[in-house]
Formats: sequence, C-alpha cells, structure tokens
Amino acid sequence: MDLLEYQVKEWFGNIGIPVLPSQRIDHPTDLKRLKIRYPIVLKSQVHGEGRAKVGGVRFVETTIDAIAAAQNIFNLPIMGELPEVLLAEAKYDAEQEFYLAVVLDTALCRPVLLGCKEADVDWESAAEKIQHVVVEQEFSPFYARRLALKMGLQGSLMQSVSTVVEKMYQLFLEKDLDLVEVNPLAISASGQVMALNGNVTVNERAIARHPDIAQMATKMVNRYPGGDTNRKLAEWEGVELNGKIGILGNGAGSVMATLDLVANAGGKPGVCLNLRHASPIDTSPTTFRERLEKALNILAVDRSIQVILINFLGTVPQGSEVGDIITNFIHNQRTNKPQIVRSNSRNRRESHLPRLIVRLAGSEFAHARELLANMKTQADVFVEVVESLDEAVAEAVRMAKSTTLKKAV
Repeated sequence: MDLLEYQVKEWFGNIGIPVLPSQRIDHPTDLKRLKIRYPIVLKSQVHGEGRAKVGGVRFVETTIDAIAAAQNIFNLPIMGELPEVLLAEAKYDAEQEFYLAVVLDTALCRPVLLGCKEADVDWESAAEKIQHVVVEQEFSPFYARRLALKMGLQGSLMQSVSTVVEKMYQLFLEKDLDLVEVNPLAISASGQVMALNGNVTVNERAIARHPDIAQMATKMVNRYPGGDTNRKLAEWEGVELNGKIGILGNGAGSVMATLDLVANAGGKPGVCLNLRHASPIDTSPTTFRERLEKALNILAVDRSIQVILINFLGTVPQGSEVGDIITNFIHNQRTNKPQIVRSNSRNRRESHLPRLIVRLAGSEFAHARELLANMKTQADVFVEVVESLDEAVAEAVRMAKSTTLKKAV
C-alpha cells in the first residue's frame, strides 16, 4: 500500500524528519484560510508519477492565483486519477538535492540503506551513482554514518544526513514498511536539510497489526469508484480489468500467469483474485473456504463476467471441500431468485450463473474433480474440469467468445 505525499509528510514530521510547513487542501476555498506564508507550492495528491510535468505542481504567490491553480489541479487527471486532496506547502530554496531510501531487499532478506548526491537519478546508471549499506545486524547509527561517508559527505552535513537516515530507519521498523524514500532531500545554502518529497510503501501483510494504517487502507479502498463491488474486490491481492473472464487462483504468480495466458490466447481477462491470503485490512481470520465462497458470489453479480476460470495449484487448505463449495455455489445460483445489487443504476445488475472452467492440480483435489465431473452430466450446468492450464485457458476463451456471439445474434 502506497501512501500519498501529505500522509508521508505527516509521518515524517511526527518522527522528526524535517518537513516544510504545509496544509491539506480539500477544496479551493480552503486557501482563503491558509496559514502558510506566500509564495507556496500546490501539489496534486495522486499515486501516479510525473505530476509536475503535466501541471499537477504549481507555484503561486497570491490567494487569487492559488484558488485558480487549485481549481485546475482538482480537475486534472494524472494517470487516470483525480486528486481528492491537494497539499499546500511553503516554498524552499535548495542549493543541492539528495536521494535517500530505506528498502527491504527481498533477495537478501535484509533492509538496505540507499543514498545519492543526485535527486533525479538516471536509473540506467543508478548502480554506479547510488551508494548502499546493508543492515546486517541490529541497527545502530554506525550504519547511517557509513552511508553518509560513502556518499562523500563531511562535517555537519554528514551528521544532518545520517540523522535523517536514522529517523527513516526508525519509521521503517515501527510501521512495518517495504520502502521509505526521501526524494529529494534538499540542502539549503546554510546546510539545513529538508525532505521536500517522500514515498512510503507499507507491507500489506502487516496492515492488520497497525489499527491506524488499517483505517487509512479502508479509506483508500472506499475512495475508488464502483461502490460495494470494488470494496469487496479489494479484500484480496488482485487485478480488476474489464474483460469477460474472471480468474481465481491461490497464488500471485499463478494468477498473473493465468491472466497472461488468457490475454495471449485472445481472451479478455476480467476480475482476477488471489485467494491464498485473507484481506490485509481484515483483523479477523478467514478460511480458504470462506474466501472462495465470497469470491464466487462477487463474480456472480458482475454481469460482465461470462466465464470463471479457476486455477488452483499445489497445496490448498480444505482442498477436499473445493468441489462442495463450487457445487453449492452452482446450486444456489440456479435455485435462488435473481438479486438486484444496484438499484440506482440504469442497467440493474442481477446475479447470474457464469460458465465455470476448473483446473485443479494436486492429489487433494481428487474428490473435487470427481464431484464436478458428475455435475457436468446435468444439462443446465456449464462446468468443465480440465487437466492442464493451457487447455483450461483455451476452453475459457472459447466459451467467452461463444457467449459474446450468441448475444450479438
């Protein structure tokens, strides 16, 4: 989970990383009550990059100009995202700009400190310019000073930068983060350091351990359009596309591989969910059975999904129950009355029964395969059990296309 800049700055300020006076702007009229002296900079609060190049960052010197600029920024989509919040911040004159980061290196399974005397690093030459220090044992100020020395800093500047790195590492540990980045760390003519921008990535599996972060994550989920359906989809690691083939898997790698195979075969993937883990923002435990039942019901109310492709590979908790879950889902969809889930929509979405393609790889799925194979004999049940993933993908794409053709006719 990536935080927005104004959230990052709040964390920085609380832990002692120097930040400029700033104010959150929810509406252009908030600038009439601005507590910061002009000139200021207005920044769009979106997750997309490159906001300065497209007009998402504006320097202004009067209230009138600030309100006009804010109105423009609020209506400026960046990477398809409109800001709900702007950040008003005091202007700062920097003579130098550095890059600092603390990142979790998953290959080393250790935190790594990064530093460079250039803020806008050309990533093709990053290996030559960015200095790094691996935190191999319990952290101490020695690691931060070592990074500052490798960056070529001396005297009071070395002390100031190493202190910022220490605070970044403290935040990294306290909040269970994957990344803390200050880019740029500005250096004034007097040698004062200031974090002008920053990035924070929270480890999603740690969100439930921090009630404040869980609350932030819930607000982020609810912020996106699509209402209840999108909020439910956000309970798993997943991807929401606009195709006709929903994909359910039990691992991030297998889900993405299935998505790629469907796209390469000429199909259009829709909602893709990894059911291996529970919701990162849910503090109450869930079982694989509960997640599978919920995922199937979510896809059943999405009229755009014509085919559900299930690809379970390897060990699955309660694997012997997978067949029962799927057959109960089919039975309930056939016997229950259609359920209207969006009464305020012109095209009301009702529950329907998509066709199911099921690929179960593993000995624990023997009962499920037998149960689903028996269901196939019923004339009004559209379920196929296949052995290989290639065969499952081909059948899912064929079914989705045939459904489209029938509708067109």
